[in-house]
Parts: sequence; structure tokens; C-alpha cells
Amino acid sequence: MKKILIAAAFASLFAGQALAAPQTYVLDQTHSFPRFSYNHMGLSKQILRFNKTTGAVVLDKAAKQAHVDVTIDMTSIDTGFQVFDGHIQGADFLDTATYPTATFKSTQVKFDGDTPVSIEGDLTIKGITKPITLTVTSFFNGAHPMLKKDAIGANATAVIKRSEFNAGKFAPGVGDDVTLDIALEAIAE
Repeated sequence: MKKILIAAAFASLFAGQALAAPQTYVLDQTHSFPRFSYNHMGLSKQILRFNKTTGAVVLDKAAKQAHVDVTIDMTSIDTGFQVFDGHIQGADFLDTATYPTATFKSTQVKFDGDTPVSIEGDLTIKGITKPITLTVTSFFNGAHPMLKKDAIGANATAVIKRSEFNAGKFAPGVGDDVTLDIALEAIAE
């Protein structure tokens, strides 16, 4: 009888671990948009975005661990003006002919209780990789109200220097500091 109880305890332990396995969430491309803003010659703060982003988030709620892997289609820049989209894609800025994508791969996600509060990782733009830390400003994990599937949603922000990614033309007249503002939604596989 003692052996049966021990076996049952081990079985329930492993069953619990299976239920607490890491979950992969695929980015919802219709609700995941990296935006960025910068000072334009002291006249205004310009806000631009990329329209095509793919990737996944792996969340292990029990272990309070996560991994983020995102690819941004740099040719999907949206300035609101087609001629300016082409200008920003030129060699002096994003050089999308040579570097059509940018990536972010997390190296560590820090939690406060069950909520991620910062995401450290490597941002690669124009073939140059730099470490950055995204501050998570909001986070949701639960049933998607329309899809009825497990989902996550988050907003995060960071400031980078565009000159560090070989995209610093006209700095400092056009601000070198670029504020990243990421909106992300992802659905469980």
C-alpha cells in the first residue's frame, strides 16, 4: 500500500508539472505594432510605426519565466506619407535594401509576482546588436474576450540612440534619442 501511495504521489507531481508547462503564444499581427518617436528639429515629436511584426512569446507562469522573440519587417515602416517611408528606408537610416528586418530576442524577463516588469534582450538593427531593457507598462494574461483562447497582451517602452545602430544622420538636429513604444498581443498555440 505504501508503494502505491508513493507512486500516486509521483504521478500527481508529474501531472502537475505537465499542466504548468511553458505556453507558446504567437503574435497577433493585427494588434502588435512597434512604434517609435523622436524629436524633429525641436518642432515636434514624430511618431512612426511598423505594420508587420511576427514572433512568439513563451511564458512559464509557474516558474515565472518568459522568452520573447520578435522580427520586425523594416520595409513596413509607416510614416503616414509614402515618399517619407522611402526616405526612411534609405541607406542613411534603415537601409532596408540590405537589412529588411530587425529582431529582438530576450535574454531575461524580470517578474514582480506574476507580472513581467522588464524585458532585457538584444535588439538588432542594420546588423548591429545592442542590449536594451524594455520596461513593461501593462500586462494581461487570460482568456481573449472574442477568440475564447488563452492570450497575452502587453505594452513596453525603452529609449535607444539611433546613432548606435548606424542610423544617426542629421543628429542632433533630428533627435538621436528614439523612444520605442511596443504594443503586443499574442494568442496561445
